[in-house]
Amino acid sequence: MPPDLWSLYALMLKSRLFEEAIAKLWHEGLISGEMHLGTGEEAIIAGVVANLREGDALALDHRGTAALLMRGVDPVLVAREMLGYPDGLCGGMGGHMHLFCKEYLAASSGIVGAEGPAAAGFALAAQYSRPGAIAVAFFGDGAMNQGMLLESMNLASVWNLPVLFVCKDDGWAITTQSVKMTGGDLNQRAQGLGVAAVEVDGRDVSAVWDAAQAAIERARSGQGPTFLHAGCVHFEGHFLGFQLLRMVNDPLREMPGIALPLTQSISRPGGAAWRDRLAGLRTVMASVLSTMRDPRRDAANDPVARARATLQSDPMRLQELEDRVEKEISNVLSSALAEVPS
Repeated sequence: MPPDLWSLYALMLKSRLFEEAIAKLWHEGLISGEMHLGTGEEAIIAGVVANLREGDALALDHRGTAALLMRGVDPVLVAREMLGYPDGLCGGMGGHMHLFCKEYLAASSGIVGAEGPAAAGFALAAQYSRPGAIAVAFFGDGAMNQGMLLESMNLASVWNLPVLFVCKDDGWAITTQSVKMTGGDLNQRAQGLGVAAVEVDGRDVSAVWDAAQAAIERARSGQGPTFLHAGCVHFEGHFLGFQLLRMVNDPLREMPGIALPLTQSISRPGGAAWRDRLAGLRTVMASVLSTMRDPRRDAANDPVARARATLQSDPMRLQELEDRVEKEISNVLSSALAEVPS
């Protein structure tokens, strides 16, 4: 049976609009701390989560919002948690990186690679108490350099655990390109641990759904874990307010605060040689120019827009769906910001 693209698009759009609303609250100062959005990951999350059923578990990283929403967790509770309210999903103490929901067997952590041990634990419990259930671990490519994740993949292979390890690979480790810090091939690394590996375009929700369905059915039938390697693009960079993107998006506002100190450091007597100072300046400018050519700025890499394009043959139905989701998120935002009577 092929995937229901209308349902998948609705999940993706809901996640995108919710995170855009959260971003607005963050920019307004109503949410404190760093904010790691999952904009750009929607096709990966929707394609996997749409294949889950009751009893399946989720081990999430610091971008767990989309998976929780698509799984069915109340978005008002998630929003109020990020706002720090005591009636939030985790009592206002988890923020956006440490979200837990017992009802849906979902747990997130800001510790890179921690999704592996959590998913292995969920899967081991499923073998004993929920036969046929599986666990999913969502993590970035940087987590593949963490020992506990690789140890968990090894354990899942040895014990034949029903786990789907989903690597959301955006090619960056915060501000460093992954190819400059990760050796070898990630698929071969997983296969070396005895875990089946599948490569998929993480911008194509249909492709992800097909790959996830096969991997999940494989796990349910007792054939062990799978590593799903999905490429994607984080449109906001590693976190909201990513410095290089700010410079490119609003140079008149951002560049003076950078150019002035650089100019002062170059013209100041003493210190490093002129050659070294100019080399530093060239490095900064190269980073800015590289960001201008970065795939994060290419609309063709937007999974939500790509999914929408496949549905434009029925514009009336598409408009109705989008109006419904927009109204839902508007109501969520209003409820999340409402004062609770004491």
